Amino acid sequence: MFLHTYHPQPIILKIGVISIHWYGLLITVGIVLGLILVNRLAKNYNLKKDEIFDLAFYLVIFGLIGARLWSVLTETSGYYWQNPWAIFKIWQGGLAIHGAITVGILVLFFYSRRKGNNLFLWLDLIVLALILGQAFGRWGNYFNQEIFGRPTNLLWGIPINLENRPVGYENFEYFHPTFLYESFWNFLIFIFLLILHLRQIKKGIISDGKIFSFYLIFYGFGRFFLEFLRVDYQSIVLGLRFEQMVALVLFFVGWIILIYRLKVVKHNAGLFAKLNN
Repeated sequence: MFLHTYHPQPIILKIGVISIHWYGLLITVGIVLGLILVNRLAKNYNLKKDEIFDLAFYLVIFGLIGARLWSVLTETSGYYWQNPWAIFKIWQGGLAIHGAITVGILVLFFYSRRKGNNLFLWLDLIVLALILGQAFGRWGNYFNQEIFGRPTNLLWGIPINLENRPVGYENFEYFHPTFLYESFWNFLIFIFLLILHLRQIKKGIISDGKIFSFYLIFYGFGRFFLEFLRVDYQSIVLGLRFEQMVALVLFFVGWIILIYRLKVVKHNAGLFAKLNN
């Protein structure tokens, strides 16, 4: 199998002092494809093209800042204290999706209030681009030889260079490609969310937050179990890895939002029925 024999390199192309990294390229591809898709769907919700690109600018800038800050602040080995300039080297990896989600929701909240738009509609749209970007971005981790799992003898195990193996795993060569597992799971979530959008559009239904809640539920569910395979160091909270605790929070917040939105829809339907009577 290709993944079993290929040793990836983080740099795809180098021209003089300029280096193009797989990590940055793949994240960019995911963002661009997500933006194109959101722009097409937004027409069906009577959202303007200018609003999409304005919002995309803020989300990309502040999302990257949030993702990097989360990664830096949760890094417990002291690496960034010893190498402060490494904080800015995002092409080497180290973008945490939980930071991007947190900051992204804040950006959407203030943007929707300023524009007078429905926050939940924006959330439902943006998560399509987000999950697609995550699916592509995980392959950047592969080329950086990071975010891999426990040692394995499976045919699809990936080789990890000695310098990238965690302490205690120096004598193992092949590891679970957790980046691949998560990428595949993210693509499945993306397809599911896209189908929900297309069904809503066909029925003339305005998105109301349920798609966003499904994103939190399914991503949190998958991430929780994938964390059992990972070997990178993390703080342990109540017997679970820190990112597992965050995944549980996303999962339950997703259910809370879903139940709340369903109650709102049911309540509005009841009011509408009374008015017609």
